[in-house]
Amino acid sequence: MNLTQGKLNTKYIVKDIKTYDDELKDFLFTLGCYEGESITLISILAENYVITVKDARYSIDKDLAEAIII
Repeated sequence: MNLTQGKLNTKYIVKDIKTYDDELKDFLFTLGCYEGESITLISILAENYVITVKDARYSIDKDLAEAIII
């Protein structure tokens, strides 16, 4: 399942980044979001997903959240 299907305040492990866009994959990597890393979905506001990766909070859009397989 992808991050958009996750439950709030639940810790997940990133299994894969499923996208054909290398720029998108590189951006997620700079956030620390890559295979094997833990990620927590904090809240969903409109189509923005607030996540925690490595003790830092980020707001990502729905396209990014759909690319993160948990």
